[in-house]
Amino acid sequence: MGHQLPSDMALPDLIEIVPLTRPVRAEITVPGSKSITNRALILAALADGEVKLKGALWSEDTQIMVKCLQDLGYLVNVVPDKEEPCNRTITVAGQGGVVPPGGTETEPMELFVGNAGTAARFLTAFLCLGNGVYRLHGVPRMHERPQAALFEALRELGNRIESEDGNDKLPVRIFAGSAGRAAETQTEFEQRKATETGPKKCRVSIAESSQFASALLLSASVAGWQIEIEGENADESPYVVMTTKLIEVFPKKGGEFQIEPDASSGSYFWAASMLKRPTDMVDHFEHSKTWMPTSPFGPISVARWPKSGWQIDEAFRWYDSGQIGFYMGKVGAQMNADSNKKFNELMEKAEVSRVKDLGDSIMTAIVVAPFDLKVTKFTDLGRLRLQECERVIALRTELTKCGVKVVEEEDVLTVYPAKVADLHGAEIETYNDHRMAMCFTILGLKVPGIKIKNPACVKKTFPNFFQKLAAQPPYGLGVEIWGIEKGQRTKLLGGDELFAE
Repeated sequence: MGHQLPSDMALPDLIEIVPLTRPVRAEITVPGSKSITNRALILAALADGEVKLKGALWSEDTQIMVKCLQDLGYLVNVVPDKEEPCNRTITVAGQGGVVPPGGTETEPMELFVGNAGTAARFLTAFLCLGNGVYRLHGVPRMHERPQAALFEALRELGNRIESEDGNDKLPVRIFAGSAGRAAETQTEFEQRKATETGPKKCRVSIAESSQFASALLLSASVAGWQIEIEGENADESPYVVMTTKLIEVFPKKGGEFQIEPDASSGSYFWAASMLKRPTDMVDHFEHSKTWMPTSPFGPISVARWPKSGWQIDEAFRWYDSGQIGFYMGKVGAQMNADSNKKFNELMEKAEVSRVKDLGDSIMTAIVVAPFDLKVTKFTDLGRLRLQECERVIALRTELTKCGVKVVEEEDVLTVYPAKVADLHGAEIETYNDHRMAMCFTILGLKVPGIKIKNPACVKKTFPNFFQKLAAQPPYGLGVEIWGIEKGQRTKLLGGDELFAE
């Protein structure tokens, strides 16, 4: 028999999720978008005046970005948000495109980026606007993640970028301004600048990460760069589109900017609402036509769901079994000839693309896919292999542990339907990946015995995720969570012991 933990204990290294069995009616608030927050911090630093970012996410990745800006010498003020505990109002005193100077070749300015891809990529381009030597480094996994296409583009623009291990990955030294002209005399530099005409141009491939293009675009107007983007879905890459839209509306002369909730974080709660296995196709179709997911747990929704179209994962609100509900939500109620044809195609073979349909929330869709009626193919997953962990293998491995049939072929995962009775609990390895932890926690709302290792890794983007789950409705789902230490189960009461730090 378990006992109750004191409220001042930290989140254990292993927790067990108890499935929901009673109706729940809840509207959950989720923290601000990580992608928008870290882009906005760079733009705020480049602004000509003070910028107040409201609703900014306060998690490991955004704290890393703020710390780097402060270490550079920017005045950044952070105050709590009254509406969401993991949001902040962040005020940045922009310096009109001036980046504070770095160090020397023997003593470079050190900036630690952890495993934050946005911080690593965005700061690399940003620091090229400065003067002196800067050194970016992170955790071992960040040192494995691709950077070459960004480094090559910056070199094409005339910047000196040196990877310490010679592999075009972090750690990296950026020789900005005069530090990048070590072999050039002042006279030679002045002569060269006098003959240069027009903006500097480069090409960048986003085959491995769209963050490479976003990094360049964020600093392009100040630097006078022209960027040509190549690679998969180059013209319509959702995260590149987000960057360009943000740049268009951002208060470059100072002012306020509201950051919208994170759609990827919201996907877990929409998924909780979708955990319903229809009894037949009629029920399935009627269920999809409602557009608003329902479940035996009751209506669960996410407050202030973004409508800007900036986040590809906004579409998850419409995602549903076999992608039928997802498609219905995108095209609207009118079932014309084209939509009828598409509907029939989806009935034959459900297929969801990470490039065209969903972003990071495709991981959420993969984990709840066993409850669909149809076999579902998840395609274009190559970039998942290069993120916080090798996510394609991780998803296949951990779902298989739970009794799900999953087939991996190149960059495609095919997930087969399963009855809840045929699934079973398992200890889920999270690979220090926040999204693995949150996705499989949602699986635990349906499948008994799901245990999550290293649950505190959710601090990367959603530190109060488990607090949201455990909070009583209507502000949470009322989920029962147990800590497991040295073989002993202890009930977690909520509050600080469920906060990831």
